[in-house]
Amino acid sequence: MSSPNDILDTYQRVGPKWAEVRDRRLFEKRWLDRMLSHTPLHADRRRVLDLGCGAGRPIATYLTERGARVTGVDGAASMIEVFQRVLPGVRAIHADMRGLTLGEPFDAILAWNSFFHLSPDDQRAMFSTFSTHAAPRAVLMFTSGPSASVAIGQVEGEPVYHSSLDPAEYRALLADHGFQELAFVPEDPDCNGHSVWLARFVGRAASGLS
Repeated sequence: MSSPNDILDTYQRVGPKWAEVRDRRLFEKRWLDRMLSHTPLHADRRRVLDLGCGAGRPIATYLTERGARVTGVDGAASMIEVFQRVLPGVRAIHADMRGLTLGEPFDAILAWNSFFHLSPDDQRAMFSTFSTHAAPRAVLMFTSGPSASVAIGQVEGEPVYHSSLDPAEYRALLADHGFQELAFVPEDPDCNGHSVWLARFVGRAASGLS
């Protein structure tokens, strides 16, 4: 079995080996392009916060090639070490995304195949982290399950925890933290079955919240 508390230790141990065989066909490209198309420019570059960045390929590599200024964050030091080898010169921070406070805004916030390793309560708390790091009109993209569930998968033979809230609860959390839903596609057949959310930060006042 696996719990949310085991995830970082698991990726610390087996992450570098997993990174060697990680699918690099970039089946995520259509969603990444969609995210970038909605992302505002800041000083002619898009500032992207990649939460749970892993080894930096293919996603952070692709975003960098598209001109984004990526900041990768991962709670497993071994993943940050690989990221820095793959993308030397790209900012990488060893930190747990839970409770993250970088003190700066980003034009896009991405949590691809990372956020769903958190417990339901930690996922709920992450929406404050998202809004804290969102620049005006920033976009947020993350993957979840298609419905409320807990599942145990595998990474390099090690069990890994996944959980998802119900889509209605994700929608409520987005609205409560000033995000406007742009798209949700559960089990997208054109993205290897991933359930993908895309939202724009409009601010609490603009969304009618106090």
